[in-house]
Amino acid sequence: MDHATLSILRDRHPAWRLLGSKHAPLVACFLHRVFVAPNVRVMSEADLAEALEDELFALREQLGPEAYPRGAPEYLNDWAAPDKGWLRKFYKPGTDEAQFDLTPATEKAIAWLLSLTERPFVGTESRLLTLFALLEQISAGTEADPAKRLADLRKKRDALDAEIARVLAGDVPLLDDTAVKDRFQQFQQLARELLADFREVEHNFRRLDRKVREKIALWEGAKGALLDEIMGERDAIGDSDQGRSFRAFWDFLMSSRRQEELSERLDQVLALPAVAQLAPDPRTRRVHHDWLEAGEHTQRTVAQLSQQLRRFLDDRAFLEHRRILDVLHGIERHALALRDAVPAGAVMEIAAMGADVELPLERPLFTPSLKPRLADLALEAGADDIDTARLFDQIVVDKARLRATVRHALRRQPQVTLHELLDAAPLQQGLAELVAYLELAHAGAGSEALEGLHAVVDEAVIEPIRWQARGADGAPVLRQARLPRVIFAR
Repeated sequence: MDHATLSILRDRHPAWRLLGSKHAPLVACFLHRVFVAPNVRVMSEADLAEALEDELFALREQLGPEAYPRGAPEYLNDWAAPDKGWLRKFYKPGTDEAQFDLTPATEKAIAWLLSLTERPFVGTESRLLTLFALLEQISAGTEADPAKRLADLRKKRDALDAEIARVLAGDVPLLDDTAVKDRFQQFQQLARELLADFREVEHNFRRLDRKVREKIALWEGAKGALLDEIMGERDAIGDSDQGRSFRAFWDFLMSSRRQEELSERLDQVLALPAVAQLAPDPRTRRVHHDWLEAGEHTQRTVAQLSQQLRRFLDDRAFLEHRRILDVLHGIERHALALRDAVPAGAVMEIAAMGADVELPLERPLFTPSLKPRLADLALEAGADDIDTARLFDQIVVDKARLRATVRHALRRQPQVTLHELLDAAPLQQGLAELVAYLELAHAGAGSEALEGLHAVVDEAVIEPIRWQARGADGAPVLRQARLPRVIFAR
C-alpha cells in the first residue's frame, strides 16, 4: 500500500479506472443487471447490444438525448478495449459472432459498490463464530498427537451429550431474530463472493493458456522438451492450492445428498419471519444451482483451452512440415540452376545404384476365378414350414418411455441419480435399456436434447447397477454393471 504501487494501480487496474470513469454509473448498473444479478457467464453481442440500447433509451428519456450520444455496439467495444478491460470480447470456436463476458476486475468494482449501500445493521457475532470455527478446524486438522485428538473428540462428545440432555428435558435454545439476520447476511455475502471467485479462477486458467501459447510460439528446441514443460505446468496448476481447493469444492457440491440438504435448509431458513424481513434476493433459494452452473462453465472453459492448445500444437507441426517442403523445393531449384552450368569436380555423392532382379518363375501363377452355377429349380410356395415368430422377437427400447420415467422422478425432487431411478423403476429389457439411459444422459450433458432436462456424469463415484436377466437355460440370472454416477436434473 505504498504511494508508487497505488499510483500504478490507479493508472492500470481496470477496477480503479472503472470507478474513476465518468460513465461509471452506466457501466456498473448495466453490467450488474445483465451479468452479476442473474449469474450470466457469457452473452452474445447481439443480445447484449439490444439490452444496452434499451438501457440507453430509458436514460436518454430521463437525462436528455445528449447524456449518452453513442450507440450500444460502440460502447461495448469501448468497454472491451485493452485500455479499459471491463469486458472480455472473444469468439467461440466455430462461430463468427462475438461473445462478451465480465472480467474479474469489473466484478470486484461492482462488489465494492454494493458494499457502499447501507445495511440494516452490521453483524459481528456470526463472523467471530466463523473465525473461531476456522481456527478450531485448523488446530484439529494439524494435531498429530493421538491423545490430544481423542481429548478434543471426547470434549465435543460430552458437549453434544449435554445438549441432547437439555433438549430431552424440554430446554430448546433458539436463536433470536438478530442472530438469525446476522448469520443470514453473512451467508448471502459469502455466496456472492463464491460466484465471483469462479470468474477469477476461469481468468487464471485463460492467463495460463496465453502464457503457454507464447512459449510455444517462441520455442526453438525439441518438441518433446516443449511438451514436457507444458504438461508440467498444467499438472502444477491442477496440483496447486487453487486447483486442489476447486476440485474439493466440486466433489463436495456434486454429491446429490449435499444438494438435497442445501435445498432443504435454504427453504427452511427463507421461511423464517426474521429472514423474510430482510427481503432477500429471490435467487438465494437456488444459489447452490448457480454454484453448479458457474463451476461447470469453468470446467468447460478448461476443456476448451486444452482442445485449443492441442490444435495450436498441430498447427506448429504443420508449419514444421511446411518448412521441410520449403527445404526440398530449395534443393530442386539449386539442382535446376546447376543443370546449365555444371561446376568442376564432384557436386554430390549418392550410394551405388543396383537393379532389382525378379525371375519369371518367382511370379505366382494365374488362378481363374470361380464361376458359381445356378441350379434351375422351380420353387413351390408353402414347401417349407418357416417360424415367423423370430421376426417379431426383437428388442426395441422405447426411449419416450424412459424420458417419461425420468421426468416423473424429477417431479418429486430436483435431481435423481440413475441408481435411484432404477431402484424405483427396474430395468425391463436388461442391458439394452441401460445403454438407452446412458444415451439419454450423454445427450442431456451435451445439449438441450432432453427438452429441459440436464444430466451430469460424476467420474469420481462408481455405482453398481443390477438387473434380472435369463440365462441360456432360461433360468433367472442376476446381472451387474459398474458405472460412474449419472445424475439427471431439471
